[in-house]
Amino acid sequence: MYQQEKLAKGIDWMVVFLYAALVGIGILCIFMVEYNPDINWASAFVSGQTEYSKQLIFAGVCAILAIFILLSDSKLYTAFANLAYLFGILLMLATFVLGKNINGSRSWIPLGGGFNLQPAELCKIFTSLALAKYLSMQELDFSKLRSQIIATIIAMLPAMISILQNETGLALVYCCFFIVMFREGLPGAILLIGFSFGVLVVATLIMDPDLLAIILTAIAIATIYLLRKKIKRSRRILALIIFVWAACVGIQRFAVPYIFNNILQCYQSTRVYSMVGKVYDCSKNKSSMAREEENKTYAKPDDYNVRQSKIAIGSGGIFGRGFLKGTQTRGKYVPEQQTDFVFTSIGEAFGFVGCAIFLLTYLALLFRIVKIAERQRSVFSRVYAYCVASIFLMHIAINVCMTVGLFPVVGIPLPLVSYGGSSLVTFTILIFIMLRLDADRQMVLR
Repeated sequence: MYQQEKLAKGIDWMVVFLYAALVGIGILCIFMVEYNPDINWASAFVSGQTEYSKQLIFAGVCAILAIFILLSDSKLYTAFANLAYLFGILLMLATFVLGKNINGSRSWIPLGGGFNLQPAELCKIFTSLALAKYLSMQELDFSKLRSQIIATIIAMLPAMISILQNETGLALVYCCFFIVMFREGLPGAILLIGFSFGVLVVATLIMDPDLLAIILTAIAIATIYLLRKKIKRSRRILALIIFVWAACVGIQRFAVPYIFNNILQCYQSTRVYSMVGKVYDCSKNKSSMAREEENKTYAKPDDYNVRQSKIAIGSGGIFGRGFLKGTQTRGKYVPEQQTDFVFTSIGEAFGFVGCAIFLLTYLALLFRIVKIAERQRSVFSRVYAYCVASIFLMHIAINVCMTVGLFPVVGIPLPLVSYGGSSLVTFTILIFIMLRLDADRQMVLR
């Protein structure tokens, strides 16, 4: 009786309901893609041979995990946050020895029975806990540069290992922790610089280098003219403008071409260029795989992926073709339909209305998580809840934009919906640790 009261007391059941709804939608989407009329669907669901039956098994495991987390003590998560982070980093490093290469990424550890573990997914939980632990330190002054650098290292160390594993998509997700740091006092100028860098990279890809250099120079001259009175009082402003101008020109002239031709592999550069409607010349690529892959045409496969995804979503129209009536998704024209492109099955089957309702479900979950974050007395609980919201937001935004051609194909799953045990377990643990902390929100955790 006591355990039942502890399980129910203080739990935000709206989040539990939204979580269960999204997991159910995910199983339904995988079923729509994989359905075979010649096979008894009821027996297939319990056979464990199909991907939708495996996802159902994953959901059952996650339900047990969720109950276990809700019955646990909130103080465990503060006590073992740093140790868990260290374990996550070691687990990611272990992939270089024990890892299995899947789709060109050595970020999986085989567990047997056809199941694989992706440590980079789980490490998002450990990073969230470690960042919450650090930012909740009583003596911490986050306005100081040293504190900001340490928090950045905590957040970005797993991202750097992910890049070495050739998992650039997952590495990108770790950038969401800057949103959390901004909420806790990171200067907005840093986020502005990051956004400006992104804009400069895109401009470098779509514009002539000489023209862009002229535009940057014109902006610098105009800024000097507008601030001429302040510059007379302080020459430092002029020096700063010149430095920023030189940095921007250097980035567009040298840094961006170097990254695309020497750091990124040919297929990765092609995907980014494809997003902005450009074709990348693989003969310029100096990466280790360039020579092996230079005879392949990467634009076609990537264009094919996104083009088929757009066709599938567009063919759904306003109200969709109906359940199990999609021609693109049922015909296996869309690649990775159960994982990265699972959103296309919703678009084709249920149309614009179905997509809107589905995205509103995500929006309701995000708003609820932010509400939970803001009602916490403990800095640890608040930071952790914002980490959960930021991870969900990054995954949703990148995945949906990826399927409609607004972002490069980087292999980011749709939270709670895409097929995959590692992904589902990760998001389940993230949510239910947050609910456990929220249930004890009157406590001050550090």
